[in-house]
Amino acid sequence: MKIHRVLAAAVVNGLKQILLEHQQADTTVSKLLQSNASWGKRDRNFIAENIYGIVRYKRLYEYVCNEDIWGESAIWRALGSKLILEGITLPEWPEFAELKPEDILTRNEEAKQIRKIRESIPDWLDELGEKELGPAWEPEITALNTPAKFSIRVNTLKTDVAAIKKLFTAEAIPFSETELAPDALIIEARKNFRNYEAYRNGLFEIQDISSQMVAPFLEVEPGMNVIDGCSGAGGKTLHLAALMQNEGEILAVDVSPKKLEELELRAKRAYCTIIKTMYTEKLTRNFQARLTSFADRVLVDVPCSGLGVLRRKPDAKWSLTAKFISELLVTQAQILDEYAPMLKSGGLLVYSTCSILPSENEKQIQDFLKRNTGQFELIAENRVSPAQSGFDGFYMAKLKKA
Repeated sequence: MKIHRVLAAAVVNGLKQILLEHQQADTTVSKLLQSNASWGKRDRNFIAENIYGIVRYKRLYEYVCNEDIWGESAIWRALGSKLILEGITLPEWPEFAELKPEDILTRNEEAKQIRKIRESIPDWLDELGEKELGPAWEPEITALNTPAKFSIRVNTLKTDVAAIKKLFTAEAIPFSETELAPDALIIEARKNFRNYEAYRNGLFEIQDISSQMVAPFLEVEPGMNVIDGCSGAGGKTLHLAALMQNEGEILAVDVSPKKLEELELRAKRAYCTIIKTMYTEKLTRNFQARLTSFADRVLVDVPCSGLGVLRRKPDAKWSLTAKFISELLVTQAQILDEYAPMLKSGGLLVYSTCSILPSENEKQIQDFLKRNTGQFELIAENRVSPAQSGFDGFYMAKLKKA
């Protein structure tokens, strides 16, 4: 395989932005791929796969290159090391001059015996995962280092799964289905749907299978009053509207005006007419009092560590800290306590995260039930394991108010 310098330079440029300037990986890669219209599919794949691969296994490449400090020259050597480990002969470029394939291969064999190096995670995260998950930690973190599957949710307000299957078949877009999410299709080949007509017309949304399992878990029905307390840009909010057949009301609340603006645009495209958005920096007493016992259903998809979606956002593990997770535990409990009174008697509340840590999941629910003895009952829990399912790690708990 011939390595073209312009493509290698693009990889290094993207990695500089992510690792040295702390830009988000997905945004960086997207902008980079759009910057040169002459790049073909193979070129784009080379750039994206090498950027994500080095971000995902940053610590492994530090080890095999014997690097202590990341700079542009270290990024070039990381790329060279990755290519060596893939059996590719390096071009005779000055950036690769110091690399010795035999040394790289030897150190890679050593790394296989050290989990935190092999799986490329910080010491504190390996210790936390071991503490919370025990023997399950190793298969989970291994699974979270595999590339994510790409899936869509068919918007049943505008079309149905059969029609989208027919469309994809006609256009030779390979897909599969899963019993975990009846409105989902898993796309089996890379495709940029952002400019695809069916997507622009709101016939489907890009959404992971695990995320698609949350809205049905809430058991919504047409005509209900529903509060989505941490809606973000509204993937689950739109799903709720579809399940409610556009009948009733969904109040989507978030602390980010930008995300709510995006939700409003997505709702218009998807023909979701029952969604109202509300920005709130924090929940005021007036806001809480006005909505006390208002909702038939409440969803709180709380801010979390995001460990369950590391395969999708591998750069996150380099910005996460133990202190940040500790602070999140406080925030999660506060959100539960603030939204629980908004539920009617007999109503259902779903608490969800995209984390695999029990401290963010089961323990939060156990502590909430202790704080509200006799007021709520745990009806069901659902844990989605990346190792067992192949999808993102998620947790859902369904509570019923007395």
